[in-house]
Amino acid sequence: MGLQISFWIFSVIAVGGGLIALFERSVVRSAFALFGTFLGVAGLFLTLGADFLAWTQVLIYAGGIMVLYLFGLMLTKPSPFERNLRRIGLALGLTASFALLFFWRLFAGAEWGALPAAELPAPEPAARGIGLAFLRPEGWLYAFEFASIILLLALIGSVYIARRRSGPPPAEEAS
Repeated sequence: MGLQISFWIFSVIAVGGGLIALFERSVVRSAFALFGTFLGVAGLFLTLGADFLAWTQVLIYAGGIMVLYLFGLMLTKPSPFERNLRRIGLALGLTASFALLFFWRLFAGAEWGALPAAELPAPEPAARGIGLAFLRPEGWLYAFEFASIILLLALIGSVYIARRRSGPPPAEEAS
């Protein structure tokens, strides 16, 4: 019973955040509503027993993508025409048509009662197994370490290129 209640709570958070992100006039508030949507989806992954996907959702989408999105918002000039009724109507029409197609396929091709809930296996956490698979020397350890070194070198190179100044250094003014 608790799992069903959690599912419905996370579903309301995910769908509600998406609707707020769609209808909110402020793009910053819309971005934070999208953040709530990402967290709601992560909660849905947790209810399904996919803990690795839930934490990946939190780290990559709710963390990284939202920071990138907010920096993009801060660095661009706002447009007075970014939200208009025609664009919102188009988005709602596309969403409604995909939802109708989904529910039509769900109810037309579903075999209800094909697998009783008692026969379903219990969800097991997978993050430990994935982490151990990355750290086995005969598995992905060397590729994982090589990728981390390449990413570190790329980060150092990008900082070097960004800090390099072209031309002579500016002369200091004497007071």
